[in-house]
Amino acid sequence: MSDGKDDGGAAPGRRRRSWTLDEKRRVVDESLAEGASIAEVARRYDLNANQLFTWRRQLAVEPAGLSDLAPILPVTITPETAAEYSGPAPTCQMEIVLSEGDRIIVWADVEAAALTRVLKALSRR
Repeated sequence: MSDGKDDGGAAPGRRRRSWTLDEKRRVVDESLAEGASIAEVARRYDLNANQLFTWRRQLAVEPAGLSDLAPILPVTITPETAAEYSGPAPTCQMEIVLSEGDRIIVWADVEAAALTRVLKALSRR
């Protein structure tokens, strides 16, 4: 016999827990603490780690350090025709122009890890 409550498809005999917004914030804040493990925090509250990630997105929080990164700027790709281009034969390279006017030119063989280190160093200036 049903008690009239929706269990959301939970296993028989098991009721679905309802979390208040304050409870969710407290658990999310705990998951953002220095050295915290998402899996451990989730287990402590009998949650699936995916649910905790969902709450973090819903509450629009950023893990520590993400707000320190440089903002993402719009990129414009403009095609060059043969008549407009008078330099040497094109090579596989990319030019990155930062908001402060700094330019970085990298070739196709640049290692992603090295480029990441350079960009992070420049963003900390």
